[in-house]
Amino acid sequence: MNRLPLDILAILPVLLPLLAGALLLLFEDRRRVVKVSVSLATILALLANAIALLVICSTGGENGTGRVLVHLLGNWPAPAGIVLVADRLSALMLTLTALLALASFVFALARWHKAGPRFYSIFLFLQMGLNGAFLTGDLFNLFVFFEVMLAASYGLVLHGSGTARIKAGLHYIPINLVASSLFLIGVSLLYGVTGTLNMADLAGRIRGVHPEERMLLEAGAAILAVAFLVKAAMWPLNFWLPTAYSAATAPVAAMFAIMSKVGIYVILRLDLLLFGHDSGPSAGFGSPWLLYGGLATIAFGTIGVLASQSMPRLAGYSVLVSSGTLLAAIGVGSEPVISGAIYYLLSSTLAIATFFLLIELVERGRAAGADVLAVSMEFFGVEEDTEEKQVEEEVGIPLPLTMAVLGAAFVGSTLLLAGLPPLSGFVAKLSLFAALMGDGATVPGSSWALIALLTISGLAALIAMARTGITTFWVPMEANLPNVRAVELVPVAGLLLLCLGMTVFGGPVMRFTDATARMIATPTAYMQDVLAAPPVPAYKQSGSAKP
Repeated sequence: MNRLPLDILAILPVLLPLLAGALLLLFEDRRRVVKVSVSLATILALLANAIALLVICSTGGENGTGRVLVHLLGNWPAPAGIVLVADRLSALMLTLTALLALASFVFALARWHKAGPRFYSIFLFLQMGLNGAFLTGDLFNLFVFFEVMLAASYGLVLHGSGTARIKAGLHYIPINLVASSLFLIGVSLLYGVTGTLNMADLAGRIRGVHPEERMLLEAGAAILAVAFLVKAAMWPLNFWLPTAYSAATAPVAAMFAIMSKVGIYVILRLDLLLFGHDSGPSAGFGSPWLLYGGLATIAFGTIGVLASQSMPRLAGYSVLVSSGTLLAAIGVGSEPVISGAIYYLLSSTLAIATFFLLIELVERGRAAGADVLAVSMEFFGVEEDTEEKQVEEEVGIPLPLTMAVLGAAFVGSTLLLAGLPPLSGFVAKLSLFAALMGDGATVPGSSWALIALLTISGLAALIAMARTGITTFWVPMEANLPNVRAVELVPVAGLLLLCLGMTVFGGPVMRFTDATARMIATPTAYMQDVLAAPPVPAYKQSGSAKP
């Protein structure tokens, strides 16, 4: 009996949500028990698969950088065939996506899964697109998964209807369509110069590009980068994000916290793979733009955080601060800074997702019209259409203890966003500061600027969250008792506990991020494993290989 190869785990994150989402389209929306059961089982299976990949990819490899699993779709070898590649970084992003999907989906079960048609399938297709973008090993299929992710996000940003979401969608959708067009133009230029779209093969060919064609190569890379920077929300390409994220429903906004990180992931992967230290004349191409663009994004996000008069927009601008920090760190490019950036990516994504979920619960106790993201604003206060009236129902029981729990969760979110101890936000910023300072002898001015902006952004987050907390919680208890279900509190508490766990186990997590940064900074093993992956031999019924 032949054993299945381990690389089969690299296709399951794409295959499982695709099959489950397609299957659920065959059932009517009123078959919610079936749809919830299938969706939840799929999400749990994806989480288990991601953890398995994380464990497998964390062992072995040269210098402890881990193992690379390569799955050849159609059994065609690279670079001619399509490949899915799982390594430390992609497995980490798969795990983060699965955790956020589980928390968001469980939160949605309180009511949001009934607020619009085909929620379950669209949610799974979004996860499929995200997983595929993290796993793909060639640029064309990155575009395919990018479009699957965006198509699903179009449906989710409008989920729950309402004027605010429709207006946000009218901005969100065209901007992303333009980004997709730029993506195709950039990919076409790169293919025209190098003759390949396989990332590993592309990294090897860039070094030998003729000097007369190098300018065209770099122009294609720049256009491609703009498409990713729109999704990563770098200033001045980020004006759409606060409005779109603040208008989305709470579970969708929490899931969108990982979507901005898709652009960050691709830029991190391609920057070090294609334009790393061994890339010849193009080494370091675009790094200064990432550094200074990231600094500008942090500054813009910080101003937005201070100026925000509502919690959803505050959370939206916090996404910009997170993206700017990661872009600036990628622009610096040193291994210690990249390691700190990966830790910061995990912490900030969990923190922002937690805050988006928490906002919906806190806003439920305020007056109708206080915020477009609050569920009660539409379901309890404003009558817009019949579909929303059907969803209207009491959620949970108002208890004095509820405000204490929500207040504690709000304090935890404040500590995370401001980067204060004892949660992981503090460890993330501290690791970045230590990496930027280096030995302390010669610290570039750009590193000092990044340290200053990170400090100021943390202070701004603390001021804005304290101001919001006072106006929200410092009121008579009888006037502010939201109805909350346990199924809504569990995801919020779970994400906060994950952040606490990242602090308690900060040493092992940092060692993992150190090894991950070392792996992506020296991609030779990645390139060799992808290009040398052999096709799986076919077998006859007798078990002997075909000649």
